[in-house]
Amino acid sequence: MLTEPDDPMSISFKRHSVLPGFNMTLGFSLLYLSLIVLIPLSALFLRSASLSPAEFWKVVTDPRVVASYKVTFGSSLAAAVVNAFFGFIVAWTLVRYRFWGRKIIDALIDLPFALPTAVSGIALSTIYAKNGLVGQLFAPLGIKTAYSQLGITIAMVFIGLPFVVRTLQPALEELDAENEEAAASLGANRWQTFWRVIVPSVLPSLLTGFALSFARALGEYGSVIFISGNIRMKTEITSLLIVEKLDQFQYGQAAAIAVVMLGASFVILLFINVLQWWAAQGHHKGV
Repeated sequence: MLTEPDDPMSISFKRHSVLPGFNMTLGFSLLYLSLIVLIPLSALFLRSASLSPAEFWKVVTDPRVVASYKVTFGSSLAAAVVNAFFGFIVAWTLVRYRFWGRKIIDALIDLPFALPTAVSGIALSTIYAKNGLVGQLFAPLGIKTAYSQLGITIAMVFIGLPFVVRTLQPALEELDAENEEAAASLGANRWQTFWRVIVPSVLPSLLTGFALSFARALGEYGSVIFISGNIRMKTEITSLLIVEKLDQFQYGQAAAIAVVMLGASFVILLFINVLQWWAAQGHHKGV
């Protein structure tokens, strides 16, 4: 008979796990990341290195390219902010309330994931065109919803909303109602409870959803080119210019523009991750 584990004379056996060990899983993870992420990105940098520094700078600072940066990053940021606000409302409604059609609405949230981007672009451009179902309501007001930067933002909102909702839902479901009841018992009103109890708890998840929505909007192409109109220096996105350079067999120039987009996206996402870490640290200290 074997003695208890806390007995100094006990016999210890190595416990084998059904799952692979750390060394094997780490090796497979690094191999997968190298094949899928690191090697393609390295090839991108190598291709852009075929240009001289002067040529590289000339390509990435071309007025047309700079205008596409402004359109792409401005629309992506605006769409991410809109998604963060309305995505929180949608996630809150789906988690906190029970009503008829709730499951249907919850399923519709994933529709942008399933639709091909070209289908999304055609549908949005049809609805928001001047004579479209929604566009005709704004046309008398002088608001151009399609073939403008507003149309680009609308398309990015459409494809980015599920990232915020699906990120927030688990965080909202894990909220302890006792904390809200305790705040109410201490005299806090609904707004105070919302801002001081609920928001700090879900802020890391909200920032994650914001970052995912922003990143998705930056890389969007199919749904945007239909509704943007691709007007030179006005509604051209950077992805369109990269594809145009590739069609013209100017691979080095396309890679140079892509490198700038990659670098800028990395810096912005790094900043968001730092905010996310700060928010998580503040929440843990508060707890």
